[in-house]
Amino acid sequence: MARYTNMDFLRFLLFEVHPIKDLFQYERFAHLDEEQAWMMIESAKLLADQEMAPFFKDMDENPVKYDGKGNVLTHPCLKRIITESASQGWIGASANFENGGMQLPEMIFSTAHHIFQAANNGVEGYLGLSAGAAGLITSFGNIEQIGTYVPKIFAGEWQGTMALTEPQAGSSLSDITTSAKPLNAEKYLINGQKIFISGGQHEACSNFIHLTLARIEGAPLGVKGISLFIVPKFRVKENGDLEYNDVYCAGDFQKMGQKGYATTHLSFGDNNDCIGYLVGEPHKGLSYMFQMMNGARISVGMCAASVAMAAYQASLQYCLERPQGRIAGEKDPSKEPTLIINHADVQRMLFTQKAIAEGALSLGLECNKLYDLTHVVTGDEKHNYWLLLEILTPIVKTYSSEHGSRSAALAIQTLGGYGFTTDFPVQQHYRDLKIMSLYEGTTGIQAIDLLGRKVTMEKGNALHILAATIQKTITEASQDPVLKELAEQLANDMKTIEKVLTKLYGYSVQGKIEQYLSDATVFLEMMSFIVIGWQWLKMSISARKKLSAPGLSVSEKQFYQGKIQTSEFYCKYELPHVSAFANTLLNEKELTNIKDFPIFD
Repeated sequence: MARYTNMDFLRFLLFEVHPIKDLFQYERFAHLDEEQAWMMIESAKLLADQEMAPFFKDMDENPVKYDGKGNVLTHPCLKRIITESASQGWIGASANFENGGMQLPEMIFSTAHHIFQAANNGVEGYLGLSAGAAGLITSFGNIEQIGTYVPKIFAGEWQGTMALTEPQAGSSLSDITTSAKPLNAEKYLINGQKIFISGGQHEACSNFIHLTLARIEGAPLGVKGISLFIVPKFRVKENGDLEYNDVYCAGDFQKMGQKGYATTHLSFGDNNDCIGYLVGEPHKGLSYMFQMMNGARISVGMCAASVAMAAYQASLQYCLERPQGRIAGEKDPSKEPTLIINHADVQRMLFTQKAIAEGALSLGLECNKLYDLTHVVTGDEKHNYWLLLEILTPIVKTYSSEHGSRSAALAIQTLGGYGFTTDFPVQQHYRDLKIMSLYEGTTGIQAIDLLGRKVTMEKGNALHILAATIQKTITEASQDPVLKELAEQLANDMKTIEKVLTKLYGYSVQGKIEQYLSDATVFLEMMSFIVIGWQWLKMSISARKKLSAPGLSVSEKQFYQGKIQTSEFYCKYELPHVSAFANTLLNEKELTNIKDFPIFD
């Protein structure tokens, strides 16, 4: 079986770059140790090898389809995959003991899901959605709701979903029109349409628990009037039996990628018999949903990085097997063609893929660790970790999806003409990856979130914490002559951020908010390259420490030297993008914030 991830790299991240042992000192995770953690990761790899990877191509060639009668038909393997994954705990393992979970750190849970995503990213979405939905119910639902829905979701029998988007309201959730008419304090009649609902509804699960945003009749307009409801496809009667809850699947969207992953159009209350159960308090639905949405944004970033890693592994394998041409300057036609990995431009493409995929995965685990820490510390320390996680969330989601797509495109290019054929998997990775820049808010929305909210939150405190955290890594790396150049370049780029923000803040002070945010995506790109540079600096520091230790094998030395060399590659080829983006942001010409639309012809 072709390799789709690198277990040595995952061990490096978990135990050296972002030491997971830091978490085991806290009571919440004290039942675990490094050996147990790695055994779980290896178990996840075995599951992926046996149940997920073998169906990656077949699920693309035999996609989900709508039968015209309210049913979405999925690949025959899906039910077994969900059942097996649930039985091994990969839906509910991060939940608290009292809710039926194993109380695993997100670092372990997410690393396992990275393996699933790299093996078969369409399959993993079903598991991740259910995990997020159950987490939302346990956080804000009442005891009865938790007891009714969570065990069934964790068992893989029922699928959890997020029902947010409507035909007339995509990311602008303040414009949703799905209505909720009170029957009593907890039950409401739901009526409306939801589209692009991932994972629902299909025949691989027996029931679907749609976490649905709707507006209670008479509620104020805007986001303050939105409430959250549990809307099952089949509601539970008092005697425990199930009855249809008037949630009809009107169709499935056919997509360019992730063809094995159902994306449906749901209609609520066509027969005026759809009951939704209020979660928490009225009018707080969007704030509740953001827990699942923020977690999903990090998960999307991890998924994009995982698919990019799988594409890189496939292109690397091809480069090590495919002979083509001869080294530049070689004039003897009788010599055998060389492997394409020996060509400098092929190495450039491989290095770029490696720098993107591994850098993005490192950032994803950084975010996972911050999430875990916010659940075990208190006071100012907890708040600071939360702020750091907040500002990194739009970055990990966007960099991984946008540049993961660039990485997969390079994988196709690396294979040449074969990369464009269905004989090799990289074209599927490329198609699957594109949706990641659209899931959970487009790149433009993430950019506005970063510049419009995260950079300015608490008078810039989140940005200050991020800058101080990066500076700490720079200071440590500066003491090492091998890492000094990257450290200095990163330090200079941090000064560039200050210069750019000084200019942008001027627009904000003048009340020119449109102008302040008009190039938010460019700012996000600039920040992303710096943050990934920080991750490569962290990896390089860890690698240098290991290289100075005695007793390393030849393969171990090569592994750690590879991290240093990729870091140097990032410094030369990727980090200079920061200056280019800064030049755009500092340019006084206003070319995009215009009102004269006829210029587009």
